[in-house]
Amino acid sequence: MSSTVTFEIPREVLHATRMSEDELRRELALHLFDEGKLSFGKARELAGMSVWDFQQLLGHRGISSLDGMLGHLGQEPVSIEDMNEAIQESASETVRAPEAGGGEEA
Repeated sequence: MSSTVTFEIPREVLHATRMSEDELRRELALHLFDEGKLSFGKARELAGMSVWDFQQLLGHRGISSLDGMLGHLGQEPVSIEDMNEAIQESASETVRAPEAGGGEEA
């Protein structure tokens, strides 16, 4: 059975960060993952993001997901389901590079 914990952040503090509640939650998840306090799966869950999106966010921030996972060994193993989900999501993504110049090559 899953349960949640709620804590209050004064509106003035949230306003001072110039972030939404979701942005603050993502920042907390990133920080805790980077510090080795949360596994990839739990940090992703806290951030409310898909495996693929959280992996991309880590990359944009220069946070190595491998370092975070290895730093977490012995505490909570990386879930096979999370890794499979990441593989499936990345396989379903189609990335198309924009055509350079919009014309044909000579």
